[in-house]
Amino acid sequence: MVGYDPKADGRNISSFEVALAGSVSGLVTRVMISPLDVIKIRFQLQIERLSRSDPGAKYHGILQAGRQILQEEGPTAFWKGHVPAQLLSIGYGAVQFLSFELLTELVHKATTYDARDFSVHFVCGGLSASAATLAVHPVDVLRTRFAAQGEPKVYKTLRDAVVTMYRTEGPLVFYKGLNPTLIAIFPYAGFQFSFYSALKHVHKWVLPAEGRNNENLRNLLCGSGAGVLSKTLTYPLDLFKKRLQVGGFERARVTFGQVRSYRGLLDCAQQVLQEEGPTGLFKGLSPSLLKAALSTGFVFFWYELFCSLFHHMKKADS
Repeated sequence: MVGYDPKADGRNISSFEVALAGSVSGLVTRVMISPLDVIKIRFQLQIERLSRSDPGAKYHGILQAGRQILQEEGPTAFWKGHVPAQLLSIGYGAVQFLSFELLTELVHKATTYDARDFSVHFVCGGLSASAATLAVHPVDVLRTRFAAQGEPKVYKTLRDAVVTMYRTEGPLVFYKGLNPTLIAIFPYAGFQFSFYSALKHVHKWVLPAEGRNNENLRNLLCGSGAGVLSKTLTYPLDLFKKRLQVGGFERARVTFGQVRSYRGLLDCAQQVLQEEGPTGLFKGLSPSLLKAALSTGFVFFWYELFCSLFHHMKKADS
């Protein structure tokens, strides 16, 4: 039920319900994967190698990082920045799925392309994610700042963060990292939607009809696979985005190790390659892939589930 399907006779999901399903799927998923997101961001921002052999490395593994964050900052640290993260997920999910639905329908009605083609899902998925990113990027910057800060906190509340950032760094601070975000999000989301559709077709082809009873499990597994493939292909750009988003925020990072300033996307990429080597481009990949598998899987799972629920409720009322 992801995207427009001309063969789905009787489907009567409204635009509002599509947006609502996208929002709720993002909200529920965010609560579940927030700890992995915090660990991933900490890994991405660490200049030192993620290795026990580096004496300056604060974090060197998922379990070790989890234990250290728990000891130093308490269990609530895994949900640092959760309010802006939830605003991000709710807004992003609504705009992305609604845009994807409208764009695939437009392609079907205005062109000769099949709305379910891999290439159509790639382009429409990329465009819908770009629209969602433009809408919620300021909240993403806030979420990253909250997740990145240690103790004592620089920002006490969401309002304090907004006011402080605006006064000290100007209004453009809320769009830091936008260029690599847009560059990364188009292929990432495009691959998510197209791989998800492709994996569902593979699942249908591989399993006999009697083995396809559990559609919810299929959606979860195909979404997880799509998330892992997409994240692996576009990961370095996500790392650059996080590094740029915390620019000007160095005072909150001094307890974590070395800090760097970057003049832009190309300078960030060059410094990472020179100082940290090619492997530096993939710092935090392990928790990121785990997060991508869970988040993408559950987003598609919950979205399809809620769309199906809305459809059956309308059917029952008619």
